[in-house]
Amino acid sequence: MATQPRSVAEVNGFITMLRAACEDASMHKTLTTLLSQPDAKRQAMVRWLVDDLQARRAPRPLRDAIACLLDDAVAEQAYVAIFECQR
Repeated sequence: MATQPRSVAEVNGFITMLRAACEDASMHKTLTTLLSQPDAKRQAMVRWLVDDLQARRAPRPLRDAIACLLDDAVAEQAYVAIFECQR
């Protein structure tokens, strides 16, 4: 059984995903839309997205990075981070 990372900093791809949102308008829009949802709706959307990505055989680092957004505090910090890069 794989052990869970202790923080999002240990998740390969999480920081890369945030950087990509700052550099790519489409990724920025997608994450902004996702992160601006109420917690329960965001969590449902993230679960659906991770399942969809798994069915499409998307790279595990991408799925793991998006799954981090299930955590309310992580999602809030990610929203702040991508909002800052927009300015």
